Amino acid sequence: MTVPLASSSLDRAGSRLGTLRTRASATVAALAVTAAAVAVTVATSSPATAEPGSVVVSENFSTGSLPAGWNAVDGTWKVENGRLYGTSTSSSENNKITFGRHLNDFRLEATMRFESVSAATRWASLGVDVPADGATPWWIATMRSGTTAANGLEFAQRTTANAWVVTNTASAPYAAGTGRDVRVAVEVHGNQARWIFDGREAMRTNSLQRSANGIQGLFVNGATVSYDDVIVTELAPNGYIRPEGSPFTVIAHRGASAAAPENTLVAQEIARKGGADWIENDVQPSKDGIPFILHDDTVDRTTDGTGAIRDLTAAQIKALDAGSWFGPQYVGERVPTLAEQLADLRTRGGNLLVEIKGKHTRDEVATIIQVIRDEQMMGRVFIQSFEVDALKYTYAIAPELPLGLLRSSLDADPVAIAKELHLTAYNPDGNALLAKPEVVAPLHAAGVAVMAWTMDSAGLWQRLERIGTDAIITNRASELVGWNSAFLQRASADPTVAITSPANGARLDRAQSPVIAVAATNADTVTVTLDGKKSAAGSKLDLAKLTAGRHTISTEATGPEGTATATSTFTVTVSQAGLGYLILTSGADPAAVTAMTTKLAHAQYAQLATYADRQAGELVPAAVASVIAADARTLALK
Repeated sequence: MTVPLASSSLDRAGSRLGTLRTRASATVAALAVTAAAVAVTVATSSPATAEPGSVVVSENFSTGSLPAGWNAVDGTWKVENGRLYGTSTSSSENNKITFGRHLNDFRLEATMRFESVSAATRWASLGVDVPADGATPWWIATMRSGTTAANGLEFAQRTTANAWVVTNTASAPYAAGTGRDVRVAVEVHGNQARWIFDGREAMRTNSLQRSANGIQGLFVNGATVSYDDVIVTELAPNGYIRPEGSPFTVIAHRGASAAAPENTLVAQEIARKGGADWIENDVQPSKDGIPFILHDDTVDRTTDGTGAIRDLTAAQIKALDAGSWFGPQYVGERVPTLAEQLADLRTRGGNLLVEIKGKHTRDEVATIIQVIRDEQMMGRVFIQSFEVDALKYTYAIAPELPLGLLRSSLDADPVAIAKELHLTAYNPDGNALLAKPEVVAPLHAAGVAVMAWTMDSAGLWQRLERIGTDAIITNRASELVGWNSAFLQRASADPTVAITSPANGARLDRAQSPVIAVAATNADTVTVTLDGKKSAAGSKLDLAKLTAGRHTISTEATGPEGTATATSTFTVTVSQAGLGYLILTSGADPAAVTAMTTKLAHAQYAQLATYADRQAGELVPAAVASVIAADARTLALK
């Protein structure tokens, strides 16, 4: 069912997948729907805006029929046994069902299971921007049943010409196959998205082209796929805060400046091909007011010319060679204008973190923003500066642009200045941040990302990851992309714990002597309790002293990354053989042992119980006498 909007707080944007809701009951009715037979109208007008953390859609298909507002566009869709089933009979059929509402920042998650496929290349998808009527263009996050293929996961667009544009591909750590539930999610922030496979980020994209009214959907191609526990959650708008378990956002400092002449289009191209998420460049005006991409106040260091950029006209700057200083293969590279850089990013892909370099008047800032508007890149540009006035001018002119404050040293109260300047990110020198890592948590709590500059070594990246830094501005972007890949493939640092003995559900008689065995990983401490009382791994269970019936062992493992728990319930059973073992090992007087075993052999259980009670603390130790009597009475009732 689609639920009313309800506020709930997000601990952190992109937090770990929550525990799935318990199903109330299996459904007893089914409704088959085909696009030809049923038309369901979905309103495209937006209701009141949801707040971050609001659950916009929560559906576990327990009603036995398609939820209200879900539009089966094509293919066969039915609800059966508490799941939604979609069937596409051909690889040429991209069958879909749409639901939800238009959101700029959201998380769409679902449990998906391939029931059958025509080939391992067939797929199912989460629709992240789909017209309610299913018309093209639409964007999807795809999972093949052969998920371990190089293109096992994809971000892709179906264009109005019914052609595919696949922007990103990745392989999953294991194959979805058939008959296996996989929990998947996509977190979307404007044109950015993260593909999350069973709780771990698998890839990301910056290439979504969002529509004004696209909603969510589910897709199936050449397969029958079932879906369960579909949830759409409104996210806070700052998609720059790194979700737990996700790698850094990679920002190429002045483009691929370690491999090509900085702040040039070739440096931008190399950074893009190397997998950088963002290009960072500097903007300053020429004498005639044209914003150019240049770091220094003068052209002396990075071109074959001389003079301050503000003293040179656009024509003079465009005549300069900006590549030969770096290497002969770059002879003839030019200083790009901001417009040229943005046009390249718009047509070839990528986003720009642009630093407004040095003092700028309000009119100069307005010119920069107008260029961004003219190039239709307002949704793909992030403004940063050391100059507070430049950020204030930007916010006054274009409050929709994200802002970052560059700092060489940390402010006394970063959160306060972030609020004052309406910052999306606080961008300090990485070494200053490492000297005071405690500022990260309050910035995140205030909804502000942290982007560190300019960090170029794996050792520094590792330290910055540990304190929660969201993005790294680096001269070695391709190396950081590789470091990110290794980060995603690392073994989980989360503690795990399991009770291996006695096995959960075990039935034990008195003659057995099991030992409590616990297996734990990534744990500094492991505690064990038996029926709520302290015990320990390796302890022998004395079944002669336990009452008949159910007993519970619980364990808790605690490590640097959290806590894990496990329980195992076993049953002490009553049997003639077990009671005989209990009597023989009771430590009772030999005459009492003879008397009790004789009664046991003749199945005189009631008399045995009475004898044990009478001799408790005399010929039979009191503690074991009560257990013998209880077991004998149990056998007498059988």
